[in-house]
Amino acid sequence: MTTAPAGRSGPRAGRRPAPRRARTAALFLAPFLLLFTALYLVPIGYTLDQSLYRMHRSGLGLTAPTQVFAGFANYATALGDREFRGSLLRVLLIGVVQVPVMLLLALVLALLLDARSTRFKRFFRLAFFLPYALPGVVGAIMWSYLVAPGLSPITAAAHHLGLHLNLTSDGMLAPTIGNMLTWGWTGYNMLIIHSALQAIPAELTEAATMDGCSAFAVAWRIKVPMVRPALVLTTVFSIIGTAQLYNEPAVLHNVAPNLSSGYTPIYAAYEAVDADNFNAAATESVILALLAFVLSFGFLKLVQRRGAAL
Repeated sequence: MTTAPAGRSGPRAGRRPAPRRARTAALFLAPFLLLFTALYLVPIGYTLDQSLYRMHRSGLGLTAPTQVFAGFANYATALGDREFRGSLLRVLLIGVVQVPVMLLLALVLALLLDARSTRFKRFFRLAFFLPYALPGVVGAIMWSYLVAPGLSPITAAAHHLGLHLNLTSDGMLAPTIGNMLTWGWTGYNMLIIHSALQAIPAELTEAATMDGCSAFAVAWRIKVPMVRPALVLTTVFSIIGTAQLYNEPAVLHNVAPNLSSGYTPIYAAYEAVDADNFNAAATESVILALLAFVLSFGFLKLVQRRGAAL
């Protein structure tokens, strides 16, 4: 009895035709692609387009301005603005200092929560995460009262010790904002790192403990290398978040008049929008986006090269 034809046709009969599978995949992807295009690609394209134009007024300026093509003139103007360049450098310096300090603190807290000897883990996990649960503006308002010269209990305590401390002076604005960022985002990064620690097999730490490793050695030689992807992820998120710094300086401006409206690039772009200079705001937004992309991509490439070398 011959069954070869039926055997050949059986597997093929159970498979969907390739065009049908492609249509099914396209139907599932269509909602995402539609939202991604409408809410992400279209705004980016519109911003890029607006950054290449400027408003031109003719005559005595009595007629309505017209939009004319400016090419890269807006970019030259923005990069030639000393205050805007200062805002880019200021954000970069805040990130260089604040991001490593915040992630180191988040790593230490995550390791402490992961330790077996730690008690009341749920309470401390909630307490560490609570600052992030507050809206950013609410946290910034709270800190503005804590650092205001006439209201700050920190300044009052320093005054009793004979120290003349002004947390809103020109030299202390960057540390004050960095402290606000660290307070607000350490708990968020801690949860990401702690989740990665929970995924480490218990057999690894138990074997290391049986071999005589101390708790510090287990944390440094086993846990920290195992959560390296989480540290990379939190670093990239922190770089992008620092580049978008706005809430803290905008709220702090109410108690620190010396804080300029162009203290950060996002703040400067918002002021340009408030002045109806949408083309300048679009240009500054594109420059900031490019800066965040270069820093994030550069950090990822650096990590990949170091990982390959090891």
